[in-house]
Amino acid sequence: MSTKKPLRSQAWFGRQDKMGFYYRSFLKNSGTPQDQFDGRPVIGICNTWSELTPCNGHFRDLARHVRDGVLEAGGYPLEFPVSSLGEVTMRPTAMLYRNLAAMDVEEALRAHPLDGAVLLMGCDKTTPSLVMGAASVDLPTIGVSGGPQLRGVYRGQIIGSGTNIISMSEQLRAGEVTLAEFHEAEAGMNRSAGSCMTMGTASTMASLVEAMGLGLPQNAAIPAADARRNLLARMAGRRIVEMVREDLTISKILTRAAFENAVRVLGAIGGSTNAVVHLLAIARRLGVPFTLDDLDALGRGIPCLVDLMPSGRFLMEDFYEAGGLPVVLRALGEAGLLNRDAPTANGKPIWENVQDARCWRPDVITPWDAPFKPDAGMAVLRGNLAPDGAVIKPSAASSHLMRHTGRAVVFETIEDLHARKDDPALDIDADCIMVLKNCGPKGYPGMAEVGNMPIPAKLLKQGVRDMIRISDARMSGTAYGTVVLHVAPEAAAGGPLALVRNGDLITLDVAARSLQLHVDEAELAARRAAWVPPAPHATRGYVKMYLDHVTQANEGADLDFLAGSSGAPVPRDNH
Repeated sequence: MSTKKPLRSQAWFGRQDKMGFYYRSFLKNSGTPQDQFDGRPVIGICNTWSELTPCNGHFRDLARHVRDGVLEAGGYPLEFPVSSLGEVTMRPTAMLYRNLAAMDVEEALRAHPLDGAVLLMGCDKTTPSLVMGAASVDLPTIGVSGGPQLRGVYRGQIIGSGTNIISMSEQLRAGEVTLAEFHEAEAGMNRSAGSCMTMGTASTMASLVEAMGLGLPQNAAIPAADARRNLLARMAGRRIVEMVREDLTISKILTRAAFENAVRVLGAIGGSTNAVVHLLAIARRLGVPFTLDDLDALGRGIPCLVDLMPSGRFLMEDFYEAGGLPVVLRALGEAGLLNRDAPTANGKPIWENVQDARCWRPDVITPWDAPFKPDAGMAVLRGNLAPDGAVIKPSAASSHLMRHTGRAVVFETIEDLHARKDDPALDIDADCIMVLKNCGPKGYPGMAEVGNMPIPAKLLKQGVRDMIRISDARMSGTAYGTVVLHVAPEAAAGGPLALVRNGDLITLDVAARSLQLHVDEAELAARRAAWVPPAPHATRGYVKMYLDHVTQANEGADLDFLAGSSGAPVPRDNH
């Protein structure tokens, strides 16, 4: 087959001169034969394997299956590592390093003799960082997610990663379980390789990779331990070679139509709030017009069809057994809420991929006319407390708190929260609104997943399990509750959140998309004049660069100078 344009790799390998000798000869030290340099597509396998990222611990094997597929299709595979962001081990937060990892991916793809890329991604931030980096290079690209873990099991009951960590830690604090029982549940939760098996951020982003057409059908839900995950990886390896020959670049797939499909899928699966900042950042790399207002408008009226933790009962293994994301996409298409002609990585429009999908477990994927939860799309709130927006996930919130006015109980920092939340003298009741400051992109730094603040111990003992919590932070996609997040501008940047004081009244009205602080403008002006910005977290290194250039949550929390694409020009020779 012939390509539509010359292969980038031939600028390295197709030369019969000193530099051609140089580029080819060193790769021959692994036993590579001469015919691998004959003009076949060179495919980069971008691997986020790391022992520090347990969710991606099986990626060495997954990469082998991709490699087999590339070879079978007549390509030349070259695997390479990039930064791996382990949500469970990195401090202060993996999100601080998402943009650094994206830079690593972008520069690696552009600097090497690659014609196309397969992105191996799993744990939360590995997916957006790889997609963001690849988007700024714009080679033919396909995503392969690592898949979710098998179901967690504790004493005959299923338990879900993140979701039951939160619930059982609250039970431990309330004295409802013993430490030995707590440890027993720990041992039963993570039973296989793979990412969180709830509809947390990892599974949400894997779903959106499939919904946007960047991954093959069923990318989202096949468990990591299922042989069909390896088959999908192998078929992706075959397909990327054809994508190079077709010049099917990432920008031709991730169009405005793809983002619209992603937002509607996000509501229909009860997906993570973290997807909001990631979608905004990816769109910004591609130059696709896409804002918080688009996200709110597209998500309105979307029912949550998928009964999965943290919003529901089941786990990703059940979702796959029920038919997976193609069932959800078909339901959206039949409701007129899917851009059916959106292109996908397998070369077919998305509707052709899903039009025959069948649901095998309607208890897991509910019918459109009898959904698990109605009107569950992500809600974007605005008001004098969040002039540039904030988000809430209705499917994970309590209905009785969706319109509520309460007295603010303010915590200036995460340390302040930890020091006082369980103090018996804390002046708080179930009608109050917990407010946490200085945990946004600049404030933590990195916008950590601390927005779902623990319920104070004395309220837990009274049986309180949810209350309104507001912050400029994020929360884990596995978390639940009536939690307002991503308040912009953040407190550390001088946003109105910085001015809230104990006793102020705040009204949350999700239906009206409103978040209002009941303090008059004159008083706010006086508080603003007295406000002192927090000291910077770093004076050198990457964190300093991050603090100087990170955008606010409503713009995706990317670095300001990374907007757009530099493409994939062939750089100058290195000798």
